[in-house]
Amino acid sequence: MLAAFSPARRRLVVAVLVLLILVAVALTTVVVLSRSAGKAAPADQAAPGPVVLVPGYGGGTGSLQSLADRLTAVGRDVTVVALPGDGTGDLHGSADALDRSVTAALARSGAENVDVVGYSAGGLVARLWVADGGAGRVRRVLTLGSPHHGTRLADLAGDVAPQQCPVGCQQMDPDSELIARLNARDETPEGPTWVSIWTARDQTVTPPDSARLDGAVNLPVQSVCADAQVGHGQLPSDPLVQEMVLAELAPGPPVELGEADCAGLSS
Repeated sequence: MLAAFSPARRRLVVAVLVLLILVAVALTTVVVLSRSAGKAAPADQAAPGPVVLVPGYGGGTGSLQSLADRLTAVGRDVTVVALPGDGTGDLHGSADALDRSVTAALARSGAENVDVVGYSAGGLVARLWVADGGAGRVRRVLTLGSPHHGTRLADLAGDVAPQQCPVGCQQMDPDSELIARLNARDETPEGPTWVSIWTARDQTVTPPDSARLDGAVNLPVQSVCADAQVGHGQLPSDPLVQEMVLAELAPGPPVELGEADCAGLSS
């Protein structure tokens, strides 16, 4: 086909084709880079940093003091986040408070990343923080009884007593915009490793398996000790659950605990 053109015309056509190829390569590079941007590199699982605990809806720092004490007893550096309005307000504001606590913990310790433990709605706060830029500063995210797919109680409260269901409550409705956003793509973004612990006897997060998180190590307490009578409010203080948390925050990747571990974790 090029033979039909004059030498000058052939040079022009070849130059245009080369230019088009270069543009295509450049565009492909931009697309690849844009897709990879925002993806955090996998955290070093062998080097745990400070632990940052995030309370649940309506829970002050005291709700996690027992767990904080247990972690401190084994040598971990622990911060309990003080959430604005005890976590009843917009969970995005709580995520901002978590970010400030993480920044302070890293500056104080000199560590490269933290472990974040979110109790109840605190698990949603942790996920919001990761999604909004925290992924590169966290090794592990562990949630305790968190309504990752909402809770029917929030839906009921919004219908029956809307004046008693502020923004933080509304955001835990299974049909809320926040729940839809968190679960629209990858429930466990790259960067940290993820663990979700919950109890089958939960009457606050309903159904209890709303705490199941796709891509995480999912551990109902009863999958470890079948007769465990742990309720939602007992998760942070129950000795068995605390030992599960310690096991999952240890150096190395998350572990798949099971019935064979019950006796050792309960002793």
